[in-house]
Amino acid sequence: MRRKEQLRAIRHRIRSTRTGRLTLQLLIAVLGAVVVAIGIILIPFPGPGWLIVLAGLAIWAIEFVWAQRLLSFTRAQLEKWWHWLGRQHWTVRVLAGLVGLIVVGSVVWISLRLSFGVRSLDDVWDYIVTH
Repeated sequence: MRRKEQLRAIRHRIRSTRTGRLTLQLLIAVLGAVVVAIGIILIPFPGPGWLIVLAGLAIWAIEFVWAQRLLSFTRAQLEKWWHWLGRQHWTVRVLAGLVGLIVVGSVVWISLRLSFGVRSLDDVWDYIVTH
């Protein structure tokens, strides 16, 4: 808890001047934008693309009210989804998982095809063996 109080005191000191306040807002805006941009680039690939976007939104939420509201809304929607999915029969949960795997597999396949010209699993095997 002490670390949190120290950070608040530092932020309060920075915000006490107009220049400090604007500099902090600019720094938060740029840092959040970089993190969100990286997350958006990573969304089509397997991994934490959406999580990185949410992390960038959380960075923005430090300084901007609109980002706090959007982050709260997003968290609420995700919680609703997880609670709804948790109440469903196991077959619905398995089906949701399979749909997710199909989407991720499709994205990986399209990425391999566009990036490396892979057209079949034989192409993948040949690439692995030759490299």
